[in-house]
Amino acid sequence: MRGDVRTIAALLLIIAVHSGCTSPEVPTSAPTTQETPVNAPPRSSAADQALLQAAADGDADAARQALADGADADARDTEDRPAVLIATRADHVEVATVLLEHGADPNAKDAIQDSAFLYAGAEGLDEILEATLRHGADVTSTNRYGGTALIPASEHGHVSTVKILLEAGVPVDHVNNLSWTALHEVIVLGTCSEDHVETARLLIEAGADVTIPDGAGTSPRDLAAQHGCQQIVDLIDNAG
Repeated sequence: MRGDVRTIAALLLIIAVHSGCTSPEVPTSAPTTQETPVNAPPRSSAADQALLQAAADGDADAARQALADGADADARDTEDRPAVLIATRADHVEVATVLLEHGADPNAKDAIQDSAFLYAGAEGLDEILEATLRHGADVTSTNRYGGTALIPASEHGHVSTVKILLEAGVPVDHVNNLSWTALHEVIVLGTCSEDHVETARLLIEAGADVTIPDGAGTSPRDLAAQHGCQQIVDLIDNAG
C-alpha cells in the first residue's frame, strides 16, 4: 500500500512539472538602476555647451579651455549648427581656426546645407576660408542650391576669394540647380561693377567655358549683353 502511495505521488509530481505548475523563480532583489534606452539621444556635455558659447562669443581662450575639458570639436547646438560654422558665420577667425586645428570638420553642414567652408567662400571670409582649406575642405562640396563655393563668391564679386577658390581647384564650370555656372551668376546677379568684371576675367582666364548656356539656352555673352555689361561682353569676345 505504501508503495502505491509513493508511486501515485511521483506520478503527480511529473504531471505538475510538465503542465507548468511549478513555481517560477523569484528574483532575490529588484534592479537598483534603470538602463538608458539604446536609441536615446546623447546629451551634450557641459564642455560642449561651453564650446558652443565660446564659438558664438568669439572667445578663443574659452574655446581652448572647453576643448581641454573634453568638448567635442564638432559639437552642435540645438539648431544642428556645428561650432565651427557658428564661429564662421560671426567671422570669429581665431575661434574658427582653433576649432579646425583641434579636428573640427570644415565640411560639416547644418540643416540648410551650409558648412564653414561653403559659408566662408560665399561671404568672402578669406582667413577662415584658407583655414578650412588647410584642414581638409572639400572643394567640390555644394550648398543647398547645388552650387560650389565659387558660384556665390562670383555673384558677390569677392575677387580675392575667387582667386583663392580657383587656386584651390574648385571646378570653374560647375552647374548648379538653377542651371548657372559661376560665370552666369556674375553676369545675371552681379551689377557689372569693377569687382564683378574682374571676377568674370578671372573665371575666363581660369578656363571657364563661355559657350555653356543657361537653363533657357542663353549664352553668357547674350546674358551680358541683355544686362548691359559691355565689359564682360568684350571679355567673352576676346576669349575667342
